[in-house]
Amino acid sequence: MQFGTKAIHAGQEPDPSTGAIMTPIYQTSTYVQAAPGDHKGYEYARTQNPTRTALEANLAALENGKFGFCFGSGMAAIDAVAKLLNPGDEVISTNDLYGGSYRIFTKVFQRYGIKFTFTDLSNLDNLSSLITPKTKMIWVETPTNPMLSIIDIKAIGEKIKGKEIWFVVDNTFATPYLQNPLDLGADIVVHSLTKYIGGHSDVVMGAVICSDDAIAEQIKFLQNACGAVPGPNDAFLVLRGIKTLHVRMDRHCENGARVAAFLKTHPKIENVYFPGFETHPNHAVAKAQMRGFGGMISFSLKGNSYDEALKVLTRTHYFALAESLGGVESLIGHPASMTHASIPKEEREKTGVVDSLIRLSVGIEDAEDLIEDLRQALA
Repeated sequence: MQFGTKAIHAGQEPDPSTGAIMTPIYQTSTYVQAAPGDHKGYEYARTQNPTRTALEANLAALENGKFGFCFGSGMAAIDAVAKLLNPGDEVISTNDLYGGSYRIFTKVFQRYGIKFTFTDLSNLDNLSSLITPKTKMIWVETPTNPMLSIIDIKAIGEKIKGKEIWFVVDNTFATPYLQNPLDLGADIVVHSLTKYIGGHSDVVMGAVICSDDAIAEQIKFLQNACGAVPGPNDAFLVLRGIKTLHVRMDRHCENGARVAAFLKTHPKIENVYFPGFETHPNHAVAKAQMRGFGGMISFSLKGNSYDEALKVLTRTHYFALAESLGGVESLIGHPASMTHASIPKEEREKTGVVDSLIRLSVGIEDAEDLIEDLRQALA
């Protein structure tokens, strides 16, 4: 089954009672049993819900995995995966990381005796020397947020093969349409479904996908025991969004490439970060492991002035100044004061998150209008 067909059909069947082609919203908290333990596969809605079940099966199919688990937010999904760890365990992660991920690692889980080391994993020479007998997890984003660095998933998988180390990839920026980490050697894939997969800026949700039975058993236990589950209406909205994921991502990629090309030649811009450029440090890796380069772009202004960045951020018309990304509408943001404000200034500036850095989530509007919007904002 090809991707577009999976997006529309995987995990979904017409409702057997009515023939409804869309999976119904099962707005219920509990299910009637004929006798204790004698039920139709559903007991209590925190544990299972048919709308959520359909979404989880769909997500597993899109990532070529066996198991999918949905959570109330992307951070709740990250929280569940981190709870696989024990005190004394060590985690190696990329140093260019979503601020919320950095915050939960350093402010929450580090308090429980788990050690986190952040390094530039776009250069794999940095990895080998950091692995110790206590290393239990490697956590990466690729492309990274917000510097759009590319990390070689297959190479990391091969480097730790045979070791008892979980390899986790946050695939939010690429989506399963552009990249499938499980096929490349990852053990676990994490998504903020709030972003491209939901795609319409109207739902908050996260997901964990894997193929290993033992990992799945633990994630399922944590999902039920900790209870950070989404409601059925949100699951319905994400199912609806997924049906057009492949069509939307094609347009995001097309618009992203055109906007990046415009920014690259603008006299006021210092650097443009976009994996589709042949000059991108790991462009060859991106080309090998991705089927497109996405719609995320970051750029910095000459002079590195926050005041100049603020002028651009507040002058756009079609690029809305807002948190988040991946919706059909274009968004513009300032990582240093918004999405990555929880990372200490000295740490974020080491990776390039400077005061003039601006991040774009290029939507599916007409590219000509988006380019003109940026042109006038930069003028």
